Amino acid sequence: MKWTADQIPDQTGRTAIVTGANSGLGLVTARELARAGARVVLACRNMAKGEAAQRQIVAPVAQARVELASLDLASLDSVRVFARGFRGDHEGLDLLINNAGLMAPPRGETTDGFELQLGTNHLGHFALTGLLIGAMEGRADARVVTLTSFGHWGGRIDFDDPQSRRRYNRWRAYAQSKLANLLFTFELERRLRAAGSSIRALGAHPGYAATNLQSAAPPAADRALMSVTNRLFAQSADMGALPVLYAATYPGLPGGGFIGPGGLAWLRGYPKPVASSRAARDQATAERLWRISEELTGVRYEFAAAATA
Repeated sequence: MKWTADQIPDQTGRTAIVTGANSGLGLVTARELARAGARVVLACRNMAKGEAAQRQIVAPVAQARVELASLDLASLDSVRVFARGFRGDHEGLDLLINNAGLMAPPRGETTDGFELQLGTNHLGHFALTGLLIGAMEGRADARVVTLTSFGHWGGRIDFDDPQSRRRYNRWRAYAQSKLANLLFTFELERRLRAAGSSIRALGAHPGYAATNLQSAAPPAADRALMSVTNRLFAQSADMGALPVLYAATYPGLPGGGFIGPGGLAWLRGYPKPVASSRAARDQATAERLWRISEELTGVRYEFAAAATA
């Protein structure tokens, strides 16, 4: 079945947040949700680019309801300000699309001292989801969709040196952060079910999609190589966004699913449920990562309180 964005069910009356919505997969995801009738909040670090994205989405769809808000996932203060502002201005949240991310930059740290990729790709989204989960409880078909990568297959959580302070390899750190995204998704789903929550958590990966992710952070040599492989092998951002849109909107999709392209080696093609690595399904690792993520971010998930609110 060749599922496309034209098959997204009517999203009128639903509110969605898309992180990193100013370009690439996030922009396409936000555009298609708005086109289907959702009220979409573009959660962007670069507000100038966010404004340009907002104009681009609204131009062909006059009735689109698109808001812009500042969010820097590399700052826990920014995450808290964003979550507080959203909850003050909106009655609830139906879709949280954890899309934003970095890929293979030279070593850096977030404002809170976390390794940049783990801090942005995983810990920022962990904190954001925890601060917003209460706004999703009781909403019909509420979903948290977290974007990962086929790179998670090479990932390992280094609990002895999670911030890569002793030794840093940019691709190893990227794979660790993407594995963390999927471990978080599956553990979140387990905890939601145990709490009797109506919210579902799903993971998605875009395959090999040509976006600015390949040119925004990696060193020049990597960017040059990927510019070639993009032209030879990559699918478009529009195709790459289909798995996350499928995970967010396909009717009756159970929580704990993992959606990716269904073509050769799951690198391209139309979306379908796909397999994850064995490491991503390791419950003991997921529980340990969850505890560490709570300690590092200071964000505690309170499912029972959300479920009875």
